[in-house]
Amino acid sequence: MKSRIAAAAVCLSISALIFSAAVPSQAQTRNRRTSTPQRRRPASPSAGLAATRFNAQRLELAGLSKDLTRFLYLYGRVSKDLELTAAQAESGDVAGPTKARLLQSVTDMRDRLDQLEGRFRFTKGLESQYRSLQGVSRQAETAAQNVSADRYDQAGRILLEVSNKLTDVLLEM
Repeated sequence: MKSRIAAAAVCLSISALIFSAAVPSQAQTRNRRTSTPQRRRPASPSAGLAATRFNAQRLELAGLSKDLTRFLYLYGRVSKDLELTAAQAESGDVAGPTKARLLQSVTDMRDRLDQLEGRFRFTKGLESQYRSLQGVSRQAETAAQNVSADRYDQAGRILLEVSNKLTDVLLEM
């Protein structure tokens, strides 16, 4: 009975995780600055367009980094619950739906990282940042494979490395 309650709690945590990563909260959209200080205009329209694209990529990277950090916090709790539930249960069937949701969340994060890599690859002026980001979606795929094989700790460590790479690239920008 306790293991089923724990599994239900884990399912709720994962559902909240998926929802919060997919939809930015109203507080996040309200906190964005709507006005900017006056700046000098760029010498040419193409320079202004390049700066706008650069800022858009930087904001996307920052948002993904923030979502991944939130995901890792919840991932740690859920993975520990899965490990405890599996140890207490006689069969691994109790963690089946929870594990499937966790695997789907990691796969969704991998897809977002893959899209980010693609945008950095094809945005002029971000070649060095792309080289730093290159392979993060592959690492997330490895993390998904580890979740599938019940190696939650190893998957979490890989995702933490991805988070560090995102932060490093953000600092470069």
